[in-house]
Amino acid sequence: MRRIRAIVSGRVQGVSYRASTASKARHLGLVGWVRNLPDGSVEVEAEGPADQVEALVAWCRQGPSAARVAQVAVEERSPTGSERSFDVTF
Repeated sequence: MRRIRAIVSGRVQGVSYRASTASKARHLGLVGWVRNLPDGSVEVEAEGPADQVEALVAWCRQGPSAARVAQVAVEERSPTGSERSFDVTF
C-alpha cells in the first residue's frame, strides 16, 4: 500500500478538477480525498496499491480537459488504512 499527498498548481480550480480527480481515484479503487486550497491549488491525498496511486499521479499531471496543470508536487505519506472511500472535501 502507498499513500501520497499531492499539491497541484496551475489552472485547476473552476474546471471540475476535484470531481474529475475523485472519479478517477474511485475508478482506480483508491481511497482518500481532494480539496481546493485558498491559494488556487488543489490538494490530493490518495491511498491504495502503489501502481494505482502512480496512475492517479500521472492523471493529475494532465487533469480534465479544461485544466492547465503547471506542477504536481508529490510527497509520500504513511498509509493509514482508515478511509473507505474517496471524497471531495471543502
